[in-house]
Amino acid sequence: MRLRQLLLLVHLLVAVSCQRPPQQTATQATSSTVYFPPKGDAWQRKSPAEMGMDAALLEQAVAFAKATETKQMPRDFSTQEEIFGKLLGPIPNDRAATNGIVLRHGYIVAEWGETQRADPTYSAAKSVLSTILGITVDRGMIKDVRDPVVNYITDGGYDSPHNRKITWEHHARQTSEWEGEMWGKKWDFVGREAFGRGERPPRELKEPGTYYEYNDVRINRLALSLLRLWKKPLPEVFRDEIMNPIGASDTWQYIPYPNAYVDIDGKRMPSVSGGTRWGGGLWINSRDEARFGHLILRNGRWNNRQIVSEGWLKQAVTRGPVGPDYGYLWWLNTEKKAWPDAPATSFAAIGAGSNIIWIDPEHDIVIVWRWHDGNPNELFKRVLAAVKP
Repeated sequence: MRLRQLLLLVHLLVAVSCQRPPQQTATQATSSTVYFPPKGDAWQRKSPAEMGMDAALLEQAVAFAKATETKQMPRDFSTQEEIFGKLLGPIPNDRAATNGIVLRHGYIVAEWGETQRADPTYSAAKSVLSTILGITVDRGMIKDVRDPVVNYITDGGYDSPHNRKITWEHHARQTSEWEGEMWGKKWDFVGREAFGRGERPPRELKEPGTYYEYNDVRINRLALSLLRLWKKPLPEVFRDEIMNPIGASDTWQYIPYPNAYVDIDGKRMPSVSGGTRWGGGLWINSRDEARFGHLILRNGRWNNRQIVSEGWLKQAVTRGPVGPDYGYLWWLNTEKKAWPDAPATSFAAIGAGSNIIWIDPEHDIVIVWRWHDGNPNELFKRVLAAVKP
């Protein structure tokens, strides 16, 4: 009898041991190890060693970043109109020097420069609009991202036979080929005064969905369409649905052009842009961008709140059928051409300047790097070299 009991006990112990979760590796993070910073400046730091990184190699990566300030954008923004064309909105008198932050599992492992200074982030704002679009779909305000926009928006912007074919997804993939004018800028980017060095030669429109063109006029049209759906200024949507829930600071601003106002239900509301090409746009500090990046890295969840669905984010970082390695207003690395030394699963919000929020799910890392003149791959490979196997 005792022998049978002993055998049963052995079998039970074996079964229990087989059900134990696998040991956590340096590159994995469980819900118990992931950290979400509280609102305010009390963001916990961890030593590189605590986060499975080599301190000396990470220090070398930061030294490289500090030595690589942008030459494209002087601190007084004096080249703005030369590069982008006539301004429609405000631009700061100066900006911070190159600065940045590295997160692992949500903790700060490296930080340099004025990371709490709110500066224009240019087209990194497009990934913010992508996330607002995702929340709009999650809420059922758009039934399907592949629906024609004209099914929802009846302000005349989609009435032509050509524009009637445009879907929300076309806008998000920059394949809409929307034809028209927004706030004094035409879709075609023709003219040095209006578009600076970014001017383009005339060309024929293509069928929506068949041709990729990076085009801020069309993204500004998307922003106006989202405003009309929400019937609430998008800066307020961004604040209430994203920034307040993730504990962001109160220093950021999403600034419209002075002429970018419309009447909605008898109220005058601003429509924001997808960047700072013509002034205005999202002015934000690096720490707040790191929070936003950490939200996306966590598949849209912050603590116990799902802010944007995991399903949307999976779609948003899936490459489209035409154009470069691009998702829904996110830059991808699927082909490993953008950042050869980084994982193919990594992706980023990118703006002129250069401003970047890079997200690496494989290593559970977020890097924000502002006002740099270097190839981002050179920083990423240095940080990744510091990750211990």
